[in-house]
Amino acid sequence: MRIFFTGVGGQGTLLATRLVGEAGLEQGLRVGMSEIHGMAQRGGVVESSVVMGEVSSPPIPDGEADILMAFEPLEAARALPKCNGKTLAVTSTVPIVPFTVATGQSAYPSLESLFEAVEKRVARFVKVDAVELSKKAGSDRAGNIVMVGVLAGLGWLPIDRPNWEQALRKILPAKILDENLKAFHLGYEAGAAAK
Repeated sequence: MRIFFTGVGGQGTLLATRLVGEAGLEQGLRVGMSEIHGMAQRGGVVESSVVMGEVSSPPIPDGEADILMAFEPLEAARALPKCNGKTLAVTSTVPIVPFTVATGQSAYPSLESLFEAVEKRVARFVKVDAVELSKKAGSDRAGNIVMVGVLAGLGWLPIDRPNWEQALRKILPAKILDENLKAFHLGYEAGAAAK
């Protein structure tokens, strides 16, 4: 199973990647991970991947992602070359406006056009308002954990729910664990409802 993650700096893309990898390890799966930071600290693109099973290399070639996890809609469209007709795409519906758009140098594409492009390219497309669910969990910064919860709830990965939760406990500091567990549970319920 090849999972490609993409987002912009500050969204927690790498933490989500680590969480998925750790959950796979908790399940006893063979796991490999890789990451590309780009200009992450300046709001630039962040890409990473997790491969599970008998795969020898974590980087995912074009057309070979089984799952696309996009934390930003425009980045979902940009990552489409990684996808194929059997890919599951899980995408946040909340845009992060790039600097060039904020300063009027360019325009952000319509969400409808971005979502239409994704839907045409993949087998299954799940859209998530991760910000709203994160706020329901009591945090403005747990959208990444919501998205991982959605992925877990969809059931595409052979990982049992207790192993997802154990991975959260292993990775996150105690002071933010409760709100992130709530975010994961809200995402999990949304994913299970979207099956």
